Amino acid sequence: MDEPDPIEMPINGELDLHTFRPSEVRDLLQDYFEACLEKGIRDVRVIHGKGTGTLRETVHSFLRKSPLVKDFRLGNEASGSWGATLVRLR
Repeated sequence: MDEPDPIEMPINGELDLHTFRPSEVRDLLQDYFEACLEKGIRDVRVIHGKGTGTLRETVHSFLRKSPLVKDFRLGNEASGSWGATLVRLR
């Protein structure tokens, strides 16, 4: 089976994970953060949704280990509450 074509994504500091499979998330975050840093974007909002929390934990697990990440926290009411994570890159 052929690989699907890459999805063009704007590099604007906001990444919505709703259209991606959980198996794609780690590589996607790595690539997106690298692209943000190339553009001088240091603050990123990752939208993982509320759901069962599985995707949020996958994201947070990656963030805790990534050398690109300075710190992160859940969003506030204005930025998505616990359905989004705000990331500060190094």
